[in-house]
Amino acid sequence: MKYSPRSDGRKFIIPSFLFIVALCVLAFINEVRFDSFLSFGRCALSNVPRNSSSLEAPLLSSSDEDEIRILIGILTLPDQYQRRHFLRMIYGTQDVPAGVKIDVKFVFCNLTKEDQKVLVALEIMRYDDIIILNCNENMNKGKTYTYFSSLPDLFNETDAPNPPYHYVMKADDDTYIRQESLVASLRPLPREDLYYGYVIPCPSMDPFVHYMSGMGYLVSWDIAVWLKDSEIPKKHLEGPEDKVFGDWIREGRRGKNRFNAKWSMYNFPEPPTRCTHELWPDTIAVHLLKNQEKWIRTLNYFNVTSNLKPSKLYHIP
Repeated sequence: MKYSPRSDGRKFIIPSFLFIVALCVLAFINEVRFDSFLSFGRCALSNVPRNSSSLEAPLLSSSDEDEIRILIGILTLPDQYQRRHFLRMIYGTQDVPAGVKIDVKFVFCNLTKEDQKVLVALEIMRYDDIIILNCNENMNKGKTYTYFSSLPDLFNETDAPNPPYHYVMKADDDTYIRQESLVASLRPLPREDLYYGYVIPCPSMDPFVHYMSGMGYLVSWDIAVWLKDSEIPKKHLEGPEDKVFGDWIREGRRGKNRFNAKWSMYNFPEPPTRCTHELWPDTIAVHLLKNQEKWIRTLNYFNVTSNLKPSKLYHIP
């Protein structure tokens, strides 16, 4: 039989071709498996809590749960320049925890005097912490309603967080609020349909019976939006503002989440009444600081100047 090199070449080429095809198929299978493995790995890592890995710790930022935005509106009068300056010192020197935003604004109705138009304008230019409502100055004829119902339109910037504030508060200008304690009390509470404050009457501890004292009460942002849209408050504006506010909440069936901050909120201990309490560390707010002596006693008790840094420029014994 005659030997044919061409026949041997075909015998060699065919197995080689099949071998190459097998290698390609194997490589394809391995690539698919590798990609699947990577996808599985990414999925598994995405489900690992971030604080469980020290590698990812530098990338951490405050979570939504840690962020709290609070607006404190201090209802006052346009001519109370010295009181506003004093309160700016009080609140401007308080520390708040990381991730917490507290804006303190002074709230009053339309200006009526020429000197107010100059002096209040200068305050706004310097401090930007004043809200002038479109109303005639009053205490118990709708000023509180105008304040709360105006907020959704005042803070509706498209580039702002939503909501702009988790909580909004109304406070008197004779109330001392300890912001860090306020934040600590709010952290475990709901951020919707919340009504928070000091329950009236003074002996009561049930926040669902009556209403919260006007010394300082707080609601979640959704209640401010409801006040803006509801017809209920518009029909009942006059009367003690804190009681009227409680009437709105009850009639509108709002505030299913309520928090009684008694006795962390209380009236100054003198003269003693059923609403007073001795100054003590577990304090959120002290009310009825009607004169400088009461303010100084309160500020001294809470040692508000403890962070004063030593300097050659002053000597305070």
